[in-house]
Amino acid sequence: MHEQARKMVHMFFGVGIAALAWVLPRDLMVLLLASSLFVGFILAEGVLRGYRIPLVTMLIRNLEREGEYPGKGAFFFTASALFCVLFFQTSVVVPAILSLAVLDGVATLVGMQYGKHCITNGKSVEGSLGGVLVNILALLLFLPPLQAIAASVVAGVVELVSPVDDNLTIPVCICLLLTLMGL
Repeated sequence: MHEQARKMVHMFFGVGIAALAWVLPRDLMVLLLASSLFVGFILAEGVLRGYRIPLVTMLIRNLEREGEYPGKGAFFFTASALFCVLFFQTSVVVPAILSLAVLDGVATLVGMQYGKHCITNGKSVEGSLGGVLVNILALLLFLPPLQAIAASVVAGVVELVSPVDDNLTIPVCICLLLTLMGL
């Protein structure tokens, strides 16, 4: 498994999901995310049963963490995006999904390259700060400065302390925060 490649794919698809949430009507986004989950489970089951599925088998072999259910991170990302699209307004969903894509990916990449001061679970001060700072810049495309900073700091904290996979928790926490902030 190549963590750098994994995080690049995470960021690429995450930014793509955020972009689709920005441009597509809510009903179509729900159908797209729900369909993705369904098809994803079929493909993962096929791989688990030993079928070689072009592209899917290669991605799982090269990008999945050892011992994980095939596509677990993608499933959690898609499920949290679907939950957010169903229960929150687009104006908070897009920054929430973007935060998961950008902050999580950048924090890992910066931490791997420059991380020297460990915080918890192999995560570093340098990675966390890098993720928060780059995320602020990304969110400024969609949010006023105060909300962009608050959302990025909260996403950084959630990424550090979430008791479950942060692909599930970051988007929901950001949607809740931004909704409470009146967006």
